[in-house]
Amino acid sequence: MRNTPPIFFNGWGELVRTLVLSLIAYAAMVVLLRVSRKRTLAKMNVFDFVFIVALGSILADTILSTDITLAVGLVAFGTLVAAQWMVSWLTTTSDRAERIINGEPALLVHRGQCLRAAMRRERVTDEELRSAVRLKGLAALEEVEAVVLETDGSFSVIERKPGRTVYSSLDDVPAHEAHG
Repeated sequence: MRNTPPIFFNGWGELVRTLVLSLIAYAAMVVLLRVSRKRTLAKMNVFDFVFIVALGSILADTILSTDITLAVGLVAFGTLVAAQWMVSWLTTTSDRAERIINGEPALLVHRGQCLRAAMRRERVTDEELRSAVRLKGLAALEEVEAVVLETDGSFSVIERKPGRTVYSSLDDVPAHEAHG
């Protein structure tokens, strides 16, 4: 007869270890995220998403794997937080690094006209654009000066108003297809 590990209960020691490590690792994660400042918890770009997924994986492994000690888990947490801080610092001090790491916003609508090539490139559907326009409280694309797909995946909708120039808020948006 094969000796298989228990499925439902493996002794009180394992439960106590999991309880203690869960509480300590959770507290450490909260402290490290507070130390890393608000930037870590802001709207997520690709790098931030990877960081959060990796932290969650380390937290789970630290709590559940008997092969990983609390000290190793905390070092891994600290290393990721330090890497996140360094990348954040780099993106705030170098425009080129910021573009490489976070990407660039994409202009999808300009003066009420959909920019189809940009929409295809960013894989944005007409329905997603219409939804963003509705959320802004506008009824038609003709009421829109611009729709920008931001680097965090959100849409910014700028209402078209006669006599108002909005180009200063679009200065960082590549206007590959915007004409006139």
